[in-house]
Amino acid sequence: MSSPESAASSPAAWGRLENLREALLDARRRTLELQQDLSDQQMRVPQLRIINPPLWELGHVGWFQEFWILRHLLGRPPLRGDADQLWNSSAVAHDTRWGLALPSREGVLEYLREVLDRVLQALPEKLTPEQAYFCWLALMHEDMHGEAFMYTRQTLAWPAPQLSQPAAALALPAAGATPADAAGDAPIRGGRFPLGAAPGSIAFDNEKWAHWVELGDFAIARAPVSYSQMAEFTDEGGYRRREFWSEDGWQWRERQQAEHPLYWRRDGGTWLHRQFEQWRPLPENTPVIHVNWHEAEAWCRWAGRRLPTEAEWELAASLDPDSWKALRTQAGDPADAAAAAMKKRTFPWGEQPPSPAHATLDALRIGPQPLMACSQDRGGFGLRHLIGNVWEWTASTFAPYPGFVADPYRDYSQPWFTPDYRVLRGGCWATRSRLLRNTWRNFYTRDRNDVLAGFRSCAR
Repeated sequence: MSSPESAASSPAAWGRLENLREALLDARRRTLELQQDLSDQQMRVPQLRIINPPLWELGHVGWFQEFWILRHLLGRPPLRGDADQLWNSSAVAHDTRWGLALPSREGVLEYLREVLDRVLQALPEKLTPEQAYFCWLALMHEDMHGEAFMYTRQTLAWPAPQLSQPAAALALPAAGATPADAAGDAPIRGGRFPLGAAPGSIAFDNEKWAHWVELGDFAIARAPVSYSQMAEFTDEGGYRRREFWSEDGWQWRERQQAEHPLYWRRDGGTWLHRQFEQWRPLPENTPVIHVNWHEAEAWCRWAGRRLPTEAEWELAASLDPDSWKALRTQAGDPADAAAAAMKKRTFPWGEQPPSPAHATLDALRIGPQPLMACSQDRGGFGLRHLIGNVWEWTASTFAPYPGFVADPYRDYSQPWFTPDYRVLRGGCWATRSRLLRNTWRNFYTRDRNDVLAGFRSCAR
């Protein structure tokens, strides 16, 4: 059996994880809330490449938890003889999921309850590092599917879910005009940067491990591209001007007959956008969302800019000018990269876990929020909203770091190391805060504009 010592991190790191039992209960509560208001008719969704049947996805969340904790970790027999044939995503092709003989809705919910009950009964109050690792893996998986449930609701124009949330978390600062410190670029000197997670930290396989990359001087925008900036590009004919698009991007635009971002429409002289089932005017001073990599690249060409690499993004999120100046002079062997990575911040603002003052996360507010929504979000170089609000496309292809070794769940990263996948960083308004850190790498194909993604840019 693979263990966190060999597959994910040091035993000490997993031993530091706390409150995993409470987190598993919280994740399940969110999963159920995301579907509890849907009718049986809504659960029978059309077959689309970008979503899963909700009933299948619910069962898959329970299956994953059962497989890795009850069966793989604890050696228990399957709860259902047909579970692997129904919900193992590695074996059940996406297009076949609509034709499976799934249990009834109540049957699937009962399966979810039974799995979680048995997990909580089987695990001791004090978890071993190996137990903590596989609980963490199931927790992260359920949180990620919670975000997928959210953009499924957006895709199908269902209402926003009714979520339970602590009242104190809703007291976000009032939004207003774009703050002066969010304008323009932050110039950053080049040098050797330790990209990736520090050995011994909690991380997925695609974050491991820190290694030196050489960066030139660059200047990165202090804020993500806004709705108004995207509207200016659109109004100036950006979707019809071939010179702003790559060959692949132009082919995508023509196939989709895209004339503007997804979920936008004209109402006289005003742009509206759809948030779940409601059409609203474009929000001011707010990062644009639901744009794909091709659209982000085209906007950058129009603006005379470019997308940041993931190393540039991580540097801007992880250091301040003084600490970066000290690191730039270090030698380039692997041991030095590991030591240097230990000096990076976990979050742009430091080590304190995200709160509503730091980042727009956890669906405490529905949709991306204006830049004034977070008062303590600044990184060491003064960038705003690096964590939360919208996932940010980067220029980087999703590829393994040197010495990559797959973790026990081998299909998490390895199958997606292909040229069409690009790295996204930072999380979005619906991402659970416990998922994130500066080294986290998300990945989608370049055409995906249904996911909760925007972008920031760099000067050329």
